[in-house]
Amino acid sequence: MELHQLRYFVAVVEEGGFSRAAARLHVAQPSLSQQIAKLEQELGQPLLDRLPRGVIPTDAGRRFYERARRILAEVADATRCVADCREPLQGRLVVGAIPTIAPGLLPRLLSPFSEQHPGVELEVVEDLTERLLRRLEEGELDLALVSSVEVESAVHVESLGHEPLGVLLPRNHPLARHRQIHWDDLKEEKALVLSELHCLGRQVHDLCKARDVRWQVWFQAAHLGTIIEMVAHGIGVSLAPWSFGALAEARGCRLLPLSAPQPRREINLLLHNLRYRTRAALAFRALARQCAVALGWRNDSSE
Repeated sequence: MELHQLRYFVAVVEEGGFSRAAARLHVAQPSLSQQIAKLEQELGQPLLDRLPRGVIPTDAGRRFYERARRILAEVADATRCVADCREPLQGRLVVGAIPTIAPGLLPRLLSPFSEQHPGVELEVVEDLTERLLRRLEEGELDLALVSSVEVESAVHVESLGHEPLGVLLPRNHPLARHRQIHWDDLKEEKALVLSELHCLGRQVHDLCKARDVRWQVWFQAAHLGTIIEMVAHGIGVSLAPWSFGALAEARGCRLLPLSAPQPRREINLLLHNLRYRTRAALAFRALARQCAVALGWRNDSSE
């Protein structure tokens, strides 16, 4: 059994077909198919059901897939450990972030990190919390930036602090002239909210429920960028993270603070407790902590 056979098999399962897996791995499809057949022959049973519209793993294939992923993650971890001995900082760093954090925070981190550590190859994955958590647990991510999250013991959660949420208004809205918005001001407004697939969508729902804000939910979006555009065109108002202020202003919106108690969301950095933490990962974490301090998110209670 060879490592490349495991990589081929994992790719076929994840892509649902031989041609897509071959394209992903940049190998010839006949060679990939041949190696999978050799693997099945060695194991003495089929791992994949070949169907007209793709392939799916057999029961044995599903069990083998989980272990194959773990083996590949361990090999990648060992490679990172050896590569981390090099000077200056080199290697590959894969960072995950949820869509309601990535646009506001990542530009503040990626640019200075690349300038300080040009030898590190950066890759960024934007996805929902649950998927990022799974990829972190399976060794595909070095760290992830999320909001509130429940994790297994193998995942380390480090709070970067609490980011305020503000009211997103069209620039010509009557409330846009105010220095801050009161919760009662929102009760007659058309609300543009994120789907509750996003943790921010669930957080906003819970905040409004707790404060008895029964505004008219007129639109549920999959992306915060969609909400910003619709607010800019006067279609409604929303709640948005404070780090989106510059982006909102550039698109013709105002992001104003709410009166006390000001709503906040926790920003967390996730690392895997059982994986080797490269110097690149630790340097990125240190930069994220510095950025949180500069943004005013961190305080004594979050240290």
